Amino acid sequence: MSAISDTLGGCASKARSGPVRMGLVGGGAGSFIGPVHALAARLDGDIRIVAGAFSRDAVRSREAAATYGVDPERGYASLEDMLSAEAEREDGIEFITIATPNAHHAIAARAAIEAGIAVMSDKPMTATLEEARAIVALLDEMPVPFGLTYTYSGYPLVREMRERIAAGAIGTLRKVVVEYNQGWLAGEASGKQAEWRVDPASAGLGGCIADIGVHAFHLAEFVTGARVAQINADLGTVVPGRVLDDDCQMFLRFEGGARGVLMASQIMTGEGNDLAIRIYGDKGAFRWSQESPNHLTWLKAEGGLEIVRAGDASLGVSALAGTRLPGGHPEGLIESLANLYRDFAGTLRGKDGSLVPGAYEGLRGMALITIAVNASRNGLGWVNLTV
Repeated sequence: MSAISDTLGGCASKARSGPVRMGLVGGGAGSFIGPVHALAARLDGDIRIVAGAFSRDAVRSREAAATYGVDPERGYASLEDMLSAEAEREDGIEFITIATPNAHHAIAARAAIEAGIAVMSDKPMTATLEEARAIVALLDEMPVPFGLTYTYSGYPLVREMRERIAAGAIGTLRKVVVEYNQGWLAGEASGKQAEWRVDPASAGLGGCIADIGVHAFHLAEFVTGARVAQINADLGTVVPGRVLDDDCQMFLRFEGGARGVLMASQIMTGEGNDLAIRIYGDKGAFRWSQESPNHLTWLKAEGGLEIVRAGDASLGVSALAGTRLPGGHPEGLIESLANLYRDFAGTLRGKDGSLVPGAYEGLRGMALITIAVNASRNGLGWVNLTV
């Protein structure tokens, strides 16, 4: 996959000092994810938000800039305006974060890449598989660092699972069960954050599968180090009048022979953000839940289990590097996302070792969405997952 086949695509900048300068795309009034990105990006002092295209309305964009502590004059009405104006400044932006509905992801990414600006994008990478392929091709031609915020890959114990599985802790991979259960769309989709997610013009081809299913899919591949080769998908639309899927389940077959199950749903009444994974090998297993992220359960083939805690001195390099507080002090979503931003800032300053998902992971996510939706609609049964 040439230049972008590694975890983080593109090339690193030469080592420079000082915080990396970020421009935020989206994140205006009423945004949920924009402020979350801002909190995470600034947590460690490695990044400063210096500009943004927060809204298509110039007045609202300047007003939003002030809420982020950005000079209102650097609150632009369009990404194009921001890229043009910031290019003329010695202290201009070095990368953008895309925190908009899915339909704008490819447009923003392409504009930044063509301007030579690095990109950190919310998932999924694009609204269509064709757009994702085009971004990958563009990065081959014009390489810049490109990262995707599959946020849960930043949790220390997720990274610990990845390291231990790679080192053979559970032996040969046999089965993976990953589920992501939410209930917030069990009824009518009301409010800005719900409405765009059920609208194909904003969300793209997939609903639940694109919003949270790709998180579960990426988590399974990230932790195990194994690629899904085939899927058998059943996607449904439960709430009357809704066009996009809101309930998903699929069987998985991994390269190497392991089997798995992925479930993602936004109509499971009463559920919050229940992302959980169970990974079984011939020598043991791991269990982890995002709602209890500071404990990892290691089941032993000979019987018994071990509780691995976040912050323990026995953890590996990547887990300890992503931990800020002593053991017993909970760290959560903001800190996990901040780990991705810290890695990304390191890449922009010439450092190695990033675990930020890159464009190829984004392409695989879009392939999952497209192939699963098509296979489910047409009753195709088992199909190959190819990009």
